[in-house]
Amino acid sequence: MPQMENPALALHLNTDTNMYLFTGHGEGYVAVNDRRFQQPLVVMAQGIRTDWPASDFASLEPAHFSYFLDLMPEVVLLGTGAKQQFAHPGLYRELIQAGISIEFMNTPAACRTYNILVAEDRKVVAAVLI
Repeated sequence: MPQMENPALALHLNTDTNMYLFTGHGEGYVAVNDRRFQQPLVVMAQGIRTDWPASDFASLEPAHFSYFLDLMPEVVLLGTGAKQQFAHPGLYRELIQAGISIEFMNTPAACRTYNILVAEDRKVVAAVLI
């Protein structure tokens, strides 16, 4: 089994290889199923998407949030980077109107929360900014 660079940052042992889980995080990256990513990405239990056009929190626009409508999750966890930040509700109005909850938290917290919700078989999407 591959070893993580820093086991203190290991989040969850993934024994279901058909499920995508965060397995680590650190300065400038997150790891999903032990694969490191250094760019914003979207993670769902059954897949990873690197086509989310967001680059950083300050540049978020309504289109960055409407991206999630086609995925039809119950909840979107938005990892806002090293610190927790909150977007103006006008940016994610379409999600709320569609009955999709959104939670803003720092990226490490979003990773941990995502893993818990996936383990509970919830339809969750984690969008993380590095």
